[in-house]
Amino acid sequence: MKISIFGLGYVGCVSLGCLAKNGYNVIGVDVNESKVDLINKGSPTIIEKDVDDIIKEGHAQGRISATTNVSDAVNNTDISFICVGTPSTSSGHLDMGAILRVAEEIGRALREKGSFHVVVIRSTVLPGTNFSIAQLISGISNLKADQDFAVVSNPEFLREGSAVADYYNPPYSLLGTTNEIAAGMLRDLYKACKGPVIVTDVLVAELIKYVNNAFHAYKIVFANEIGNICQKIGVDAVKLMQIFCLDTKLNISPYYLKPGFAYGGSCLPKDLKALRTIAHDNYLECPMLENIERSNEVQKRVVLEEIISFGKRQLGFLGLSFKGGTDDPRNSPIIDILETLLGKGYDIKIYDRNVQLSQLIGKNKEYILSKIPYISRFMVDNPRDVVDVSEILVIVNNDNEYIQLLNHIDKHKIIYDLVGLKIDDKERLVNYKGISWT
Repeated sequence: MKISIFGLGYVGCVSLGCLAKNGYNVIGVDVNESKVDLINKGSPTIIEKDVDDIIKEGHAQGRISATTNVSDAVNNTDISFICVGTPSTSSGHLDMGAILRVAEEIGRALREKGSFHVVVIRSTVLPGTNFSIAQLISGISNLKADQDFAVVSNPEFLREGSAVADYYNPPYSLLGTTNEIAAGMLRDLYKACKGPVIVTDVLVAELIKYVNNAFHAYKIVFANEIGNICQKIGVDAVKLMQIFCLDTKLNISPYYLKPGFAYGGSCLPKDLKALRTIAHDNYLECPMLENIERSNEVQKRVVLEEIISFGKRQLGFLGLSFKGGTDDPRNSPIIDILETLLGKGYDIKIYDRNVQLSQLIGKNKEYILSKIPYISRFMVDNPRDVVDVSEILVIVNNDNEYIQLLNHIDKHKIIYDLVGLKIDDKERLVNYKGISWT
């Protein structure tokens, strides 16, 4: 395979050198003639560890060249990578001018080409760009997307200062496409890189870079706010966070990183409030810590509004405790929603075998009788009493008993799942909806 790379900036230059080092013939394309001249002299267009060596080596071996002629580049290669910049505008949107111009030029060049061509979007773009680029190229070239050419979303995860090492050692290589030919070609291209090649939905591939970087920013802010609290009360923040990061079961893990319903229980709300109080008592602003609870309340509102939007009055709830496998209803996030719905006159039935009033003892029974006695009147002892009379069935907790119920439920029943039950034949349930999945 021969490759063309559009845009000889940071990502393009690194990709050019790494692909050449992997044995591919690569043509760099840029409107900036000085960048083209640098590449044609065997010099990189950026300063980055190891890039100068691999560009020099690839050029000496005849694998690297550069041009301003788009038609020559496209017609003499099988794959074109788009690596041009998409800077932010003053309004926070992306300036798509460069990537659209490249797509137009590729479309014009493809009019002359008689073989299948793959266009790979390596630039960071907003969801929906892949479709727009495919439509643009198709309209200009009079070719059919996914038949005469394919557009693949392939986000990069390169860090400045270690970009070459990152190229060869990614956590994964992500391909957003439904085209098997294009996916096969790019799988071969990434054989030299460690980490799996994952083929996924185009929109997932387009959004992942933003999610990654938002999470990285969140982690930095979190560590800094904790560091500020530690400094005020005389705690070694570095030592604390080193120990924090040793917990790969919960702290540094995918355990809590699953979209779903709000958190609840006694520990998380209490300890978060205590940490905020420590900051407040030391006159510290911790905006991220202060807004976690607010965000949790927003998630409750999202669920409440979704339930109301179904337009049904008879509601069944499977689960009342703050999470599955416990009889503890204290601070269960569903309780606020139930109280609001009951206040609006909805007909509600609740089943939770772990929170059967007759079986509860101690603090949990005291909580129900003193804090939510009104809600306890709507609890039933048999799940069929919930399933049979409800127009909407809301799944609050993850429980094998609920899985068995849904495996044998009327396929037309409206199911609103807040936890992502592992239902055997979910496709059978024509009115199934998850809180943030289908």
